[in-house]
Amino acid sequence: YDEIKNVSRYRGISENLDIAIDFMEKTDLKSLPLGRTEICGDRVFANVMEAQARDEEKLNFEIHRKYLDIQIDLEGTEAILVGLGEVQEKEPFSPEKDFGSCTAEKSARMVMGEGRFIICMAQEPHLPGAAALRERYLKKCVIKVAAGE
Repeated sequence: YDEIKNVSRYRGISENLDIAIDFMEKTDLKSLPLGRTEICGDRVFANVMEAQARDEEKLNFEIHRKYLDIQIDLEGTEAILVGLGEVQEKEPFSPEKDFGSCTAEKSARMVMGEGRFIICMAQEPHLPGAAALRERYLKKCVIKVAAGE
């Protein structure tokens, strides 16, 4: 969880993450079209979407195994929670969708907003899209980064 201007600090964790960081540094993310943007095939790609932030208690933690997420708010502000402690499966994990949902015993809450990003690692429960302000409109970019090289 950091400011985008500091993203280069996270180089060296994985080759695929470095590709995503290069893209973030060289691209005006706000100019990306809605939907999927190819960066490096299925290894690294971006999804831009519009959504309405929702009340935390109406959302579930999600978990991925094949991809880590770099979540970036382009417009609006959301809270993203990272699950800590005991995790209980809610929706069984689907390998085809690389998605499952769960509950978490505890969580850490990060308030996003323009100029900030969070890297949610593969296997790390996270709950994006939680309302942080009265205004709930979000335009966000999620860069999907394959966990393997």
